[in-house]
Amino acid sequence: MRMHNADETCGIAQAAVVLGDWWNVLVLREIARGHVRFDALAAEIGLSRNVLTERLGRLVARGVLRRSLYQRRPVRYEYLLTDAGAALLPLLVAMQDWGDRWVLGDGGLTATASDDGAEHARVHALAGNRLPDDLRLPGTPGPDLPLVSPDAAATVLFTYPGTGVDWGEPPIPEARGCTLEHRLFRDAWRGFRRANVDVRGISTQLVAEQRRFADAEDVPFPLLSDTAHQLAAALRLPTFRGAGRLRHKRLILIVDAERTVRHTLFPVVDIPGAVDESLRLATECARNTWFPARNA
Repeated sequence: MRMHNADETCGIAQAAVVLGDWWNVLVLREIARGHVRFDALAAEIGLSRNVLTERLGRLVARGVLRRSLYQRRPVRYEYLLTDAGAALLPLLVAMQDWGDRWVLGDGGLTATASDDGAEHARVHALAGNRLPDDLRLPGTPGPDLPLVSPDAAATVLFTYPGTGVDWGEPPIPEARGCTLEHRLFRDAWRGFRRANVDVRGISTQLVAEQRRFADAEDVPFPLLSDTAHQLAAALRLPTFRGAGRLRHKRLILIVDAERTVRHTLFPVVDIPGAVDESLRLATECARNTWFPARNA
């Protein structure tokens, strides 16, 4: 690609050279979602094999992807994000946020979504899909934590905008209520444990911020930090920009022991009702899953 000399010192221009075109962006989107093998990428994107081979080669050469051998006869590779590639995830999430708001939406800033919008359709399409096997996040108990509890028959994942945040004026619709949500999940915790269900709260806040809140509110379940936007990119979760940060919109996923999403609750406007419904759905999910019982 020919560039004007002035672009040699422009980070935007240099990033545009690496991303190349919209096919490269879609390749990165699908790899972030866990589609790391050639045939899966071709099927998801609908790109010809020759063009996909060329795009993957460019991204490997640019240091955004690396090839990892998973089969010798015949030779087959997975395409995984390098550190440079993972650093592009916030850009992908920001592009999605912009598209959801300004192209697919009406330009309004909100922490919720309409029932007939693209975000609603995308979240509810997660039902029946497995979460990426290798996706782990830092959290209040420590680094590198699994999304799904290995010791439970089902896991409730709830994303939230942030605790202890001054949203400013005028307020962002549905951004408030995170403290209430945590308190309600905390108060229902024994019911979740009796059903052999674990709970995890997820936001884009730093672990230190989450830990201070968890200690102050005596939160008994892990809080996970998606500050690098790994989960948002992997599941194409709806976000909004508030108080200077891209933040998750409030939603709830019920996930079984095999990492398959069984139920989705979105948008979450009635917080007490959503917590009660997540307990009911997770209990039902756990009841239909064989798993060694544990003490409540």
